[in-house]
Amino acid sequence: MPDPLSVLEAQRRSLLQQLSQLGDFRPGSITATRGRCGNPGCHCHQPGDRGHGPTLRLTSKVRGKTVTESFPTPTAQRKAEKEIAVFRKYQQLSRAFVEVNEMICRQRPLREEAEATEQEKKRPQPSSGKSRRK
Repeated sequence: MPDPLSVLEAQRRSLLQQLSQLGDFRPGSITATRGRCGNPGCHCHQPGDRGHGPTLRLTSKVRGKTVTESFPTPTAQRKAEKEIAVFRKYQQLSRAFVEVNEMICRQRPLREEAEATEQEKKRPQPSSGKSRRK
């Protein structure tokens, strides 16, 4: 049976390989909005009318602020949908990568005192900060 630590290290290498092969991605979500225009004679101002839309927009956080971006074309929307899907895959792989690393850290054996280097053994003692009076 293979060493559990070597299996985990192989999983980590596999996750790194998958992460390196991701294409373009960006965070965010696509939401539909409806609204009323500024023309009071428009159908959207009639009682019971649902308004204009739905208009699809990309919403994301940039430096702590919510930013909304409209799509100029359906092609731009499809491109954003693909990028967001790749970002979701990135998040999934990233979480798995951290979990595998945590398991590796737990399973990696501790270094014995006998293996400590001479430099570590000769670590200087902290000074008291006071000098002797003469």
